[in-house]
Amino acid sequence: MKKHAFFSIILLLFTFLASSNSFADQNLPFSKGVNLTGWFQVDNAQQIQFTKYTREDFEQIKSLGCDVVRLPINLHFMTNGAPNYTLDPMFLHFLDQVVDWTEELNIHLIMDNHTFDSSTDTDPKVGDILLKVWPQMAAHYKERSNLIYYEILNEPHGIADALWNSTQKSVIDAIRKIDTKHTLVVGPAGWNSYNNLADMPITPDTNLIYTFHFYDPFMFTHQGAGWTDMVDLSEIPFPYSSEKMPEIPASIRGTWVENTFKDYKNKGTIAEVQRLIDIAVKFQQTRNVPIFCGEFGVYDVVSPEEDRVYWYNVVRNYLEEKNIAWTIWDYHGGFGIYEKNSDGMFYHNLNVPMAEALGLTPPEQTPYIALPDSVGFSIFSDYSGENIDNTSYVAGVLNFYSTDRPNNGDYCIQWSGGKQYQSISFNFSPNKDLSKLVENNFALDLFVRGDDPNGSFDIRFIDTKTDETDHPWRNRVVIDKKMVKWNGIWEHLHIPLKNFTEQGSWDNAWFNPAGQFDWKAIDRLEIVTESKAMSAGSLWVDNIFITELDTAQVLNTTPDTTHVDNPDGVKHIQQNEKVFANFSYSSASKTLTISSTNDQNISFQLVDLNGRVRIKGENFSSKLFDLSQLPIGTYIVTLFDERKQLLKKRLLVY
Repeated sequence: MKKHAFFSIILLLFTFLASSNSFADQNLPFSKGVNLTGWFQVDNAQQIQFTKYTREDFEQIKSLGCDVVRLPINLHFMTNGAPNYTLDPMFLHFLDQVVDWTEELNIHLIMDNHTFDSSTDTDPKVGDILLKVWPQMAAHYKERSNLIYYEILNEPHGIADALWNSTQKSVIDAIRKIDTKHTLVVGPAGWNSYNNLADMPITPDTNLIYTFHFYDPFMFTHQGAGWTDMVDLSEIPFPYSSEKMPEIPASIRGTWVENTFKDYKNKGTIAEVQRLIDIAVKFQQTRNVPIFCGEFGVYDVVSPEEDRVYWYNVVRNYLEEKNIAWTIWDYHGGFGIYEKNSDGMFYHNLNVPMAEALGLTPPEQTPYIALPDSVGFSIFSDYSGENIDNTSYVAGVLNFYSTDRPNNGDYCIQWSGGKQYQSISFNFSPNKDLSKLVENNFALDLFVRGDDPNGSFDIRFIDTKTDETDHPWRNRVVIDKKMVKWNGIWEHLHIPLKNFTEQGSWDNAWFNPAGQFDWKAIDRLEIVTESKAMSAGSLWVDNIFITELDTAQVLNTTPDTTHVDNPDGVKHIQQNEKVFANFSYSSASKTLTISSTNDQNISFQLVDLNGRVRIKGENFSSKLFDLSQLPIGTYIVTLFDERKQLLKKRLLVY
């Protein structure tokens, strides 16, 4: 009996290994990449600004020489919460798009569960959530390619090694009941420290990658970081140099940071950096397992730039010398590979010395020349427009993908519970020069509805503070019951840009209007609860454009029904016949197939985010459209029935 049991175990283990990847030789199929931060790291799926990155961004990342992207996700927030933690279908819809892009481009994608708070210890019962979310993720992605990886949890901390190891083992086992194919990225407690790798248990599962993070010397990499005790440190050199060391700030005297400062001559050396990485290397060699440095970086606010670049070069070279794959933290952001305080444009703002220090191949950089906008553009139409970021500051609930009767398309914006002086904010990156559009009588065009009879908010443009003598001036229009009925029905607003009036500026103090608002340097558009907090009702906004056309229509977003008198004298409610239309995009052939499902004629338009019609078709039941001549970008596909009534509206990222 024991003999049969032994061979059964061997057979099961062999079957598991045969059906999965095996990295027992320590070699990984990827080598270097980036963390795409601030994209899926939001409070819920409805706040994901999906157009923040596109397929083109992944192409650009690959052109640098990267073959892997680590995607931090607030995974626990992408659910309906306790007790079931059911994944939000919208989150999966967005993530599926990312998976499609990476598979098409042959880029490895690490789905990093980054549900993480540096100020709070990891909950000892975190396994209760992990055992809910990861089986769902595994079931959803088990048939996708081997380019996809699951990272259990980023930087568990304040939790005992033994408890975390046991928790992580339970999660691995739960995933393996569903998915034996995909590689799991596992890490130790202690913030994924190299010091805790050796405390991880030995497991027969060879389809694991062991991750660690590297931010040493911490006093150098996190100087000036407001979320640490290093906030008052600056100009710390690397490597240590007595001539370059600054004075000890008075604020850190008598703290543990002072001791670290005094010991920096020993910690701030290349030899020490290599010694610490060697702790991870020893684990790799002792266990004969692959390891991966999932994060390393230097905060750019006050660190000396040349020393920062040098540190990256030292760490990157030593990781590669030891055959350790890596992803830098991050891509855009305070640890990123773009010039500090820039707009993060790939062909204009890459930090070339830093990219080269990482062994990447940046394209030639050219100065960005800001030209006045000459055509209209989309700010929001199902999704935020191109090069527009969500910088909203709100209380209550803000949903960028509300399906509560959008005027057209799939989604509208819904906001409830807003306090006074809060806003839905669309940041233009780079800044916009709207001066020509003002001269040519362009307008802000949008739809609004609300259920507060006394509702009021401001719509305002804010210009750019150019220097210390300037201020961020506001130009506004007040939307209240004089303009909108607030009866829960959509109303169309077409507000000429010339009708906006200067309000003043808040710049740590209030500054009255001075005639200095500048349409040539617009930083953002805001929808603001300026005069009062919101009541118990909601505000809905849809289809925000800058346009010269005043042709938008309020569509009937209630069920389309009519009364029909029958010979029997009884009035019946009859649902008007619906035309159902579908489209499918093939990235391989660069074609778009559009068809109605009941052979009725339909029409089609493909419009870019500047509002220009690129392709259209009239009165057909099924047709294939060639997109091969289109520039890479984001487009809006709109389908209409024979009466030109909207059928469907979708975003196409080409």
